[in-house]
Amino acid sequence: MALADSGRAIGAVTRLLQTHLIRRAFGVSIGPPNTAAGDNSASNKLNLFLYQTDFDASLRNVGLLEDQPAPLWLSLHFLITAFDADNLSDSAAAHELLGRGLAALHELNYLRLDAGLAADVRAALENNPEPLKITFEETPADLLSKLMQGSEEHYRLSVSFQVRPIMIAPDVPPTVSLLVGVDYTQAPPEIIGLEGVGLAVLAGLGPKLDSLDPLAFEPAAPFVLNGEDLHASGLECLLGNVSLDITGQRPDRLELLADGPFSPPATEGPIAAGTTLSAGEHPLLVRQLMPNNRYRGSNLLTARLLPVLESANLAAGTLTLSGLLLGTVDDDILVAFYRDGATVRVFDTAVPGPAQKQLTLAGVVAQAPPGPFTAGDYQVVLLVNGQQARMSPTVTVA
Repeated sequence: MALADSGRAIGAVTRLLQTHLIRRAFGVSIGPPNTAAGDNSASNKLNLFLYQTDFDASLRNVGLLEDQPAPLWLSLHFLITAFDADNLSDSAAAHELLGRGLAALHELNYLRLDAGLAADVRAALENNPEPLKITFEETPADLLSKLMQGSEEHYRLSVSFQVRPIMIAPDVPPTVSLLVGVDYTQAPPEIIGLEGVGLAVLAGLGPKLDSLDPLAFEPAAPFVLNGEDLHASGLECLLGNVSLDITGQRPDRLELLADGPFSPPATEGPIAAGTTLSAGEHPLLVRQLMPNNRYRGSNLLTARLLPVLESANLAAGTLTLSGLLLGTVDDDILVAFYRDGATVRVFDTAVPGPAQKQLTLAGVVAQAPPGPFTAGDYQVVLLVNGQQARMSPTVTVA
């Protein structure tokens, strides 16, 4: 039967006791003693009253299988009371019946399951790994007084006993795993012993990042990551989705270049080439390759990747900008003309060129409002996704 049937074990124990006593020619009722005294049945009987349940301390953390949750282990405390044919519990006949009932329980000692029991009683108790043992307990007068209170109740001679251990198992399927030391990829599976055991011991809990210096940098520029456990082997630093070059490694810092590796005939890395990232804010993390080919990652920092504005040329009213990471059609690009401490004009209509290396802004001088530019020198300011290029070259409006 399923372990889930053990959820009915408490009631099954009561019915099991009743069945064993009935087989020995006793009449048996179940419930509080005052209820049994009031049923007006003209026959001798024993009454079983379950008055207390305890968690079995000696078995509290004992499971049926290793690495499986332990079931509940209970001890059930019963009170047995005898009633004579007149429903009296304090007569000589009742005392005689009580003694015979105690003798029957003492003879039972261990409650056994057999084919004559009801099927649901067997199902609830047959998975119990230990036999159910009956143990008599001291029954002081103060215990009986507490159990038999009320205006219509009076003291009745009774004896208490306990039945243990009662198992109530959780209704969850057990978890299993394959055996260590067996190669299940073979047909049939092959026993390989210690060759199948692999245990990796790491010196730390993985990389942890504290700060970035500087906070903003241009493509291929050097920068430093400060943190903990940065000296481990198998570390990789990712800016967005680009793996960066690590040029130096210490326990508390990593020295890096803000670009990925490249091979000839390429002359620049994937970031500077404009094929991977745009200027803007990007997540930065360090991760460590584990022996199981998985990665353990650090916390995230935010890095600001700057555009590089190398030159600006204004000819025939068209402004042409050259550099790196000048933006794509999906980026937020702003071009501003700056003079004498003030912003004169801002444009957001620049057309990006290939590989983010050129921007074109036509009809600049004639655009209005607030009207044509006055003649003179202007500095060109470029922002891509909120990040401003460090250089602001000068153009001349004739």
